[in-house]
Amino acid sequence: MAENRNNENEPAVNEYGEKIAPKTEKREVIPSDSRRPVKRSYNQRRPMLPPRGVSPESFDRQLSPAPQSETRSDSRPYEQRRPYKPYNSSKPYYNRSANNNRSYDGRQQYVRSYDKPYERNYDRSYDKPASDTSVFEKTSFERSYEKNLPRASYVQDGRGGYQGSRYRNSGYESQYQRNSNIPESGENDIARSSDHSNHRAIKRTPLKIIPLGGLNEIGKNMTVFECGNDMFIVDCGLAFPDSDMPGVDLVIPDFTYVEQNISKVRGIVITHGHEDHIGSLAYLLKKCNIPVYATRLTIGLIEGKLKEHNLTSQAKLNVISPRQTVKMGCMAVEFIRVNHSIPDAVGLAIHTPAGIVIHTGDFKVDFTPIEGGIIDLARFGELGNRGVLALMSDSTNAERPGHTASERTVGESFEKLFAKAEGKRIIIATFASNIHRIQQIINKAVSSDRKVAVFGRSMLNVISTAMELGYLSVPDGVIIDLETMNKYPPEKIVLITTGSQGEPMSALTRMAMNEHRSVTITPMDYIIISANPIPGNEKYVTKVVNELLKAGAEVIYESMYDVHVSGHACQEELKLIMALTRPRFFIPVHGEYKHLKKSAALAYSLGIPESNVIIGSIGDVIETDGVNIGVTGKVQAGRVLVDGLGVGDVGSIVLRDRKHLAEDGLIVVVATIESESGTILAGPDILSRGFVYVRENEEMMEAARDILRKTLEACLSGGVRDWNSIKSGLRDSLSDYIYMKTKRNPMILPIIEEI
Repeated sequence: MAENRNNENEPAVNEYGEKIAPKTEKREVIPSDSRRPVKRSYNQRRPMLPPRGVSPESFDRQLSPAPQSETRSDSRPYEQRRPYKPYNSSKPYYNRSANNNRSYDGRQQYVRSYDKPYERNYDRSYDKPASDTSVFEKTSFERSYEKNLPRASYVQDGRGGYQGSRYRNSGYESQYQRNSNIPESGENDIARSSDHSNHRAIKRTPLKIIPLGGLNEIGKNMTVFECGNDMFIVDCGLAFPDSDMPGVDLVIPDFTYVEQNISKVRGIVITHGHEDHIGSLAYLLKKCNIPVYATRLTIGLIEGKLKEHNLTSQAKLNVISPRQTVKMGCMAVEFIRVNHSIPDAVGLAIHTPAGIVIHTGDFKVDFTPIEGGIIDLARFGELGNRGVLALMSDSTNAERPGHTASERTVGESFEKLFAKAEGKRIIIATFASNIHRIQQIINKAVSSDRKVAVFGRSMLNVISTAMELGYLSVPDGVIIDLETMNKYPPEKIVLITTGSQGEPMSALTRMAMNEHRSVTITPMDYIIISANPIPGNEKYVTKVVNELLKAGAEVIYESMYDVHVSGHACQEELKLIMALTRPRFFIPVHGEYKHLKKSAALAYSLGIPESNVIIGSIGDVIETDGVNIGVTGKVQAGRVLVDGLGVGDVGSIVLRDRKHLAEDGLIVVVATIESESGTILAGPDILSRGFVYVRENEEMMEAARDILRKTLEACLSGGVRDWNSIKSGLRDSLSDYIYMKTKRNPMILPIIEEI
């Protein structure tokens, strides 16, 4: 087609005289509401502007093509001359300029693309971020657990910030409301992680930690963890009676709260096999048949306890191993190896919706243990890197500086003492559960060609269980029976016995008092007490040592030699665990109040704020939602006294009467009265027990009878027939007279017989 134009202002027409519409220039339409920049082709790039201080003329000269006469040292393209692999040429990251200009030296000028940030395109491996060697691979449980965590939603406050969050996850928002008694640490529900902890503070389902024992006391360790409709128990121990508990055999925790919530309890977790952690388990299982989870040796010791109560057949005992995890409803318990004075001790990492809580149990750091591996410090550090909500740490040795010595130092001392005891019989008293110590004694006995005899029921039970499970290695023929002990000369015998705490009925105490049927202490005995007295037992141990010395024996005790090391961590080891775990909150456990305070001071020194440390008491409900922590309530808790077969029938009133009887004695008043006439037929007579020797105090007793007779006659002549009123009058009159004469207050029991 030919187009005719008369002039520039007239429209164009074709050969038939028809007007032709002018061709409009195609323009790129850029939508105004589009948020992404429009990608122009490389030929439509904006022209390059000269840098500041450079004139446009000189800048154009730099972009102009080089003269044809100028030669290049390397005629290959720039991409081929690079020593590395070029980026895909179909999508060059650096594109040529629009006019394909060359620089003054003949090289092609490249213009940076604006489509994506700069990255190395010659080696894709460099683009990957370096892996953090401090981050460990998560377990399958932790991955599945984190998927179910409540997601936080943020609400904008209109000022560019966020005024809080609410967790929304399958009904948690309505089912579990945060307790208003937890103190607030700030306005925001989501708080920043503090410098001392990696825990991300986000409000989640509240967790309750309820100690039922083990705080402000030694022994009776028991703690309940509760979250939603699930709860489980850590340890179930006992304590031994104090001097103010006459006639009491054992002290166990109050199980009332557990019995009231038995439908929520998912199991009992035991950290190790000492009496203060397993001693009251049989009494709880009699009331509640709950699954028990513990390591192999601990389960073996528990079975021995349950046999005494005929509970072995119905108990649900489950053996676990370190690094194993057990589900407890919405929570899970991971077992971590620790060192202690008994094998197979573990700490706990408790995974809860609110966060990870670490419970160390009884522990120390021993790099040269007698049996098993060292404490799993790597796992504690791994959990610390991921973030620990709270640390519950052993506080028994929080007052002692430095580190706890290794158990092997005791073996070195035994070697020296065995050499000194040449030609003498060796008697060693230690804790029955200290299998590491017993193993070293057996090793030294074998090396010195001695036989070993064992005394004490608890010692025999523990040794037999440890040998059966392989935790105690004893060559054949080394341990002999008591009946065959007399067949060997004394210098070829080693006796291992209980009684290191001076217990009145222990084997060593009966030997010291010359009441043991098989052993008599002589000057040819070399006695080693391989234990330190527990607070409160010092006078009992001293009494036993005095009696042994009177019998002529040589006695090694307390700090004379390194014959004992503790099984609990000292200050530097406690700091190490705190530094590895870096908890947000700290709860000291296992100790008297002075131990808990000292442990809290160690936490302060490592940067844990004082507001993040909770020193609780038995029965406190310590509640945390992942952000805040506080004591929000109280449950029934305390001590239950065991006397013979009676559990709980000895209370404060019975103890008061026993103390009264022990301190001042008893007087019984007996009288016989005719019911119709009110005549005194016999008495009143006086019987005394533990008050005074009657034959040496006839005059005082006769005067007391006269006072009782006058009081009784006055009541009867006044028409008083209420026996309680008559007994009260007799008691008051006799008590006043006795106190006036002796300044004592014996228990007075009036008995009136009516005929």
